[in-house]
Amino acid sequence: MPGISVYECVRQLAYAIALALVLAPIASAQQHLIHRLDGSTITPAEIDATVTRLMKAAEVPGVGIAIFNNKKIAYLKTYGLRDTEKNLPLTPDSVMTAASLSKSALAVVVMQLVQDGVIDLDKPVYRYLPKPLPEYERYSDLAGDPRYKLITMRMLLDHTSGFPNLRAFTGDHKLNINFTPGSRFAYSGEGIELAQLVVEMVTKKTLNALMRERLFVPDDMTRSSMVWEERFDSDYANGYDEYGRSLGPERRKTADAAGSMQTTVHDYANFLAALMQGRDLKSKTMALMLSPQVAIHSKHEFPSLGTELTTENDAIRLSYGLGWGLYSTPYGEAFFKEGHDEGWRHYTVCFDRSGTGILIMTNSSNGEGIYKELLETLMHDSYTPIEWEAFTPYDKLPPRPALKQHKEVAVDPKVLAQYVGRYRFSPEIVLTITLQGNTLLVQENDEPNQELGAESENRFYSKSADDEYSFEFDGNGHVSAMILHTGGKDLRMPREP
Repeated sequence: MPGISVYECVRQLAYAIALALVLAPIASAQQHLIHRLDGSTITPAEIDATVTRLMKAAEVPGVGIAIFNNKKIAYLKTYGLRDTEKNLPLTPDSVMTAASLSKSALAVVVMQLVQDGVIDLDKPVYRYLPKPLPEYERYSDLAGDPRYKLITMRMLLDHTSGFPNLRAFTGDHKLNINFTPGSRFAYSGEGIELAQLVVEMVTKKTLNALMRERLFVPDDMTRSSMVWEERFDSDYANGYDEYGRSLGPERRKTADAAGSMQTTVHDYANFLAALMQGRDLKSKTMALMLSPQVAIHSKHEFPSLGTELTTENDAIRLSYGLGWGLYSTPYGEAFFKEGHDEGWRHYTVCFDRSGTGILIMTNSSNGEGIYKELLETLMHDSYTPIEWEAFTPYDKLPPRPALKQHKEVAVDPKVLAQYVGRYRFSPEIVLTITLQGNTLLVQENDEPNQELGAESENRFYSKSADDEYSFEFDGNGHVSAMILHTGGKDLRMPREP
């Protein structure tokens, strides 16, 4: 360059490179700013700081976060551990139990069948079945109650069927109809399971095959299934209870639309993006699914049959659509769904007009305690009905009770062997006792085994939960029932022949 020495050229070039290196991260950060509901922005570093602080404070081992801008995934990251004992990190592809996020995925598939003219939302569902509903063993409790003939697919998806959430939580463990179907909202997993029966009958396909064909493959949900698959062993998360005790993964063998989906943060985020972008449903069908079907005035979502009413959520027009909860904000209409199972807590809310949304997935029973601050900080969303959904912030919870201390004693394996067998809690829940060496194990359906410790020859406790067990004998000295002592209740389960 004329008039400039070689030294000066080199110096200016070095300065330019140094300046570029300084400005590059700033430019990168600006390019990756995440837009919140009100149009403000937040940086990935601010998201990281918020999530890690809350995880530590609330004792949540692992969290997955996906944030949507313009109906696309703008941010997706996992934090913490999927296995605290082995110190394995949670990854975007770690398989987690979706819990009730499964219900909304099913609702989308049902709406596809509605869109295709295969299912009519207002046709009584019993008319889709080859025999009367009470003739199916699972629905035999409904014999003598003709109100089951009123129940439609619309009522199953908007939770107005009249069923309890789960029959296992009723006093007699039987399925019943608690009010005229269609007359009020009462969240019901039982209703979603009846919807599953109907779609399997209509399509002549298993639920897992149907979900794979209509949702998992089209939406690039490559590590999702309604049952456990061996391929998930390479990367899965354990669930953890409030005390940080591992509950393991849920290796379910039977598909259950109400909560058996195994998925990942990445996969479920792909599903939500596809849904918002109109790839799963036509716009008319999407609008129908997200239109209010029943106004909600209950004080709390659970217990589902509670009768206490409130006007607290009238301002957001809280309601239920078809498979999704709904509410209104100054930034448009929102659709949401929660997932709640032992060791798993998830929540998603999306705003269809702006395409803004968030997915929170955790492998901890403490997960709900961080929702409020995550929503308010990461999204500037202060509209979610936190109290109605019982998402009590971690710093507002009462102190956890101290764990009961047990003194384990040795019991003759011959005594333990007499307890081995199956004990039926309800038509859909069976607890199985097995003997491994000198240790009893208990398993609920397909869930992980829990090791039992003995306090006496007839009193046992779970080493990974707060449950205790004892056994009843008949007049001939044979074990006739098992008693589960949990939550201040004594639940008797007859032994199967």
